[in-house]
Amino acid sequence: MKQILFSFGFLCIATLSSNAQEFPKNAIGLRFGTSDGFGAAVSYQRKIKEKNRLEVNIGLKEYDNFKASGIYQWVWKLEDQFNWYAGAGAGVHSIHQSSVFFTGGIGVEYHLKPPFLISLDYRPEFSLNLGNGFQSDIALSIRYRL
Repeated sequence: MKQILFSFGFLCIATLSSNAQEFPKNAIGLRFGTSDGFGAAVSYQRKIKEKNRLEVNIGLKEYDNFKASGIYQWVWKLEDQFNWYAGAGAGVHSIHQSSVFFTGGIGVEYHLKPPFLISLDYRPEFSLNLGNGFQSDIALSIRYRL
């Protein structure tokens, strides 16, 4: 009976520790997107809860156009250094005129041994006052974990 209880306890602890999220409290870097997503942007992530974070991106294009977005993300562990995440948010941009947009996102990330994080994500965006209103973006991000 003691062996069964010990084995059950060990299994519970192993399961809980393997599901614990080990992503950094802060990370800052660059997000290199496609031109529909405005190109390169400065990207900052802030851990909010054990499995949640906020990502803020700010990009400039041709000195007079900008894009800023905030996305609330949920993060799940895949393997040792791999996580996947999904989220939703909103932002503003000015491309000939100012506009508000809503966005979502899904992606994977890998934590490198030095304090770097690399990720690949997809973001659809729906703008309230642009022509067709829909854009999408695929981006590669490199961030420094703080």
